[in-house]
Amino acid sequence: MRTTFGATLLSVLLVGVVSIAEGQNPAVTHNTWASGAAIPTAVVGPAGTAVLKGEICVVGGVNAQGSVIADTQIYNPTTNTWSTGVALPTATEGGSAAVVKNILYIFGGYTNSGYTNAVWSFNPKTKTWSSQASMPTTRASTVAVVEDNIVYVIGGQMNGTRFDNVESYDPATDTWTEEASLLVAKSEPTGGLVGKTIVVADGYTSSGETGDNEGYDAATNSWKAYKADPTPRNAACGGSIGPLLYVAGGDPGGGPGTPALSVTESFKDSKDSWATLVSMPQAAMFAGSAIYKGQLYCFGGYSSFQGTVLNNVQIYQP
Repeated sequence: MRTTFGATLLSVLLVGVVSIAEGQNPAVTHNTWASGAAIPTAVVGPAGTAVLKGEICVVGGVNAQGSVIADTQIYNPTTNTWSTGVALPTATEGGSAAVVKNILYIFGGYTNSGYTNAVWSFNPKTKTWSSQASMPTTRASTVAVVEDNIVYVIGGQMNGTRFDNVESYDPATDTWTEEASLLVAKSEPTGGLVGKTIVVADGYTSSGETGDNEGYDAATNSWKAYKADPTPRNAACGGSIGPLLYVAGGDPGGGPGTPALSVTESFKDSKDSWATLVSMPQAAMFAGSAIYKGQLYCFGGYSSFQGTVLNNVQIYQP
């Protein structure tokens, strides 16, 4: 009887151990890339990509047929599935996006009628887009970064002219303010908020691709130069996670047919230093970028300049 009871008890305990182990979250493997479900409509250069209420909205862009679209494609990272959202009122590519207090904003870009300074906001409660106060400067290829509920729209270009403009937008008052200019005028930069500093790296200047890297302090309305990216590029996928800015892929320059980069790097402003990380599985430029729960998501893009439009989703785990 003792032997049987002891064996039974041991069996129960072992089953309990297995159940606990199975119920644990799998260990995170750092510095790795994974794939998500493909985008229903392959897209390059979205009007904006941003996280809204736990889902990632990829708005507008150019499809594989070369048409500017207004589609809102919504990716759920938890279920790895796609759904269709309310289309942008105007088909747009090459804008930038930000979310403030659960409202999605799209800034500028390029439409079938040309460059635009339009600002659109999407309210998920009413499922409607609304027009907001236009940007003071008409431009595309900007980066938008939020700091203390204020959106900073940085850089950009129009008809080949690169801008150093930095304009801040206050959603609470629907007003714009001109801020201190970038040290280097550029379009297609990668940006993010690192601590209280807005870091803006890389981009395209009047002289070509740049590794220029700058930090903005909203409290003093001033920029400072950081160590340049060792890989000059524009139109990379990236954003900030914790104390680092991540930059993946991008356009190294060279014109039509030039392969996209796959190199991934991170920048730490506290040390003013860059580190090389594992490369993207699929090289991409002009992809949509979003940060969700400590991971970098890259949506679509070109495999080469004006080449194949991708429908893949690449997810980086720092």
